[in-house]
Amino acid sequence: MVEDYQKKQLRKIFRGNVLFNTSLKNFISFRVGGPAEVIAFPQDQEDLIRLMHFLREKKISFLVLGEGTNLVVRDKGVKGVVIKLSSGFLGIEIAKGKEEEFYVRSKAGERLWHLIEIALQHCLTGLEFASGIPGSVGGAVVMNAGAYGREMKDIVHSLTILASDGLVRHVKKEALRFSYRRLELPADAIVLTVEVALRPGNKETIAHDIKAILAKRRKKQPLQVPSAGSVFKNPPGFYAAQLVEESGLKGYQVGEAQISERHANFIVNRGKATARDILELIALVQEKVWQDKGIKLEPEIRVVGEG
Repeated sequence: MVEDYQKKQLRKIFRGNVLFNTSLKNFISFRVGGPAEVIAFPQDQEDLIRLMHFLREKKISFLVLGEGTNLVVRDKGVKGVVIKLSSGFLGIEIAKGKEEEFYVRSKAGERLWHLIEIALQHCLTGLEFASGIPGSVGGAVVMNAGAYGREMKDIVHSLTILASDGLVRHVKKEALRFSYRRLELPADAIVLTVEVALRPGNKETIAHDIKAILAKRRKKQPLQVPSAGSVFKNPPGFYAAQLVEESGLKGYQVGEAQISERHANFIVNRGKATARDILELIALVQEKVWQDKGIKLEPEIRVVGEG
């Protein structure tokens, strides 16, 4: 909890914009959830470092928010401070690497689609698989986002992080521990920049592949309604969507949260869904698939906040 006197102190030491008791619905793709006590928008890296020093000194909890595309915020909201990496964390640079590689360095707040667009402009291949994956570059790496047999870990060359001791550290790929839909970072570390290794390619071929992947997504996924993307991780040897569909749950609804009729591994907000609706539906799916298939579905989306 953030006390009133701490909010006043925060305004004095922080240069970025600060919002108090503001709904998070407009900051996450599911369009559900309660208010954040504080939402802070750091102007730049130094502003973020100053903020983190303050939060740790005052023992105030925090949540780092990218584009909010893989998140459910519970209906009572989030205590502490939500840190939104926005305009102060934008920028992409390209440098020649060894042999045929080019290193594309992106700040964490950049949207993934913009990084893909820049790679296309410079005729660099390797990111096409991520076409249509929503979210920020930092969020995509932390979640080890992937599709069509490839993941962010396949192209990440290094990261710059803000560690819990307040120091900025450069971490090479060899020291990063990726797993399925996860990057294991030191406690409370924040990704500042991401460097990916790409190779020269044919611009027309890259553009064609991007267009084909986007068309496939539009055909199979409910992109016109609020969701958080894939809800469950694919168990080894199975597709979560197939398991949900075979359990007869496609189209099933709790409140205004519904298993998408287009893609059974998506839950969509039909308009006025609550976080409680979504979480009840997730639990129901897990129970039904376990009963029918003996397989435990593990959520891919992150759940934060209070009931």
